[in-house]
Amino acid sequence: MVKKAEVDHLFSVTGKTALVTGGTSGIGLMLAGGLAACGAQVFITGRKAETLETAVAMVSKQGHCRGMHHDVSTSAGVDALAAELAEQTQSLDILINNAGTTWGAPLAKFPDSAWDKVMSINVRSPFMLVQRLLPQLEAAGSMEKPARIVNIGSVFGISPDVSFAYSYGASKAAIHQLTRILARDLSSRGITVNAIAPGFFPSKMTAFIEKDPALNDSILAGIPLRRQGCAEDIVGAVRFLCSAAGSYVTGVILPLDGGKLLNG
Repeated sequence: MVKKAEVDHLFSVTGKTALVTGGTSGIGLMLAGGLAACGAQVFITGRKAETLETAVAMVSKQGHCRGMHHDVSTSAGVDALAAELAEQTQSLDILINNAGTTWGAPLAKFPDSAWDKVMSINVRSPFMLVQRLLPQLEAAGSMEKPARIVNIGSVFGISPDVSFAYSYGASKAAIHQLTRILARDLSSRGITVNAIAPGFFPSKMTAFIEKDPALNDSILAGIPLRRQGCAEDIVGAVRFLCSAAGSYVTGVILPLDGGKLLNG
């Protein structure tokens, strides 16, 4: 039986070191702020120096945060990030692969370049980050207290209702499968790998929806809980996966969608 004094420890991430890619806006910024507020030492990445500086200032009000100005969409950027992180810490408890992009266009006009860009950032880059940061993850993890990798997927990697974002939906299905493969391969190294599949959360990608009242209402009507996700929703789910409470969970794709997938 879990004692009352042990309950808080179950969900604690205090003292853990976390890296959140794409932590300057949207879900990444929510997670960075939430983990910092919970006592983690948080590093965030961003491509634009000014945006990164602003995000670091915001997250630092919640706790410890440091920015790392790198473009993780390129091999050179990932290598540079790994090198800088190695200078800052020899171990990494939590890796949140959140950086991503999307593209939407009708089938007949969907450009070839959109496949290359979206698949590279949404699938190739997370894989490269796991490769390059494996030494720090292994240093932090053990079979009893594993290090954690959380990939940010999407309900659109599960549902075909993806509204002309062909490469985005395919990329998120791919990151879900990559999550399962990595979970199997890294389990013996003291590392768990899971994915969150968010539904409708406020972000740059969804800003056009919120600006269109009719479209916004239509999307909310398709969500059984009748609202978009918020910071508490995503932070709570990731905190569970990254704390002692989630140490026996690996290879899971967790929909966080207000029930949207219930409607197909």
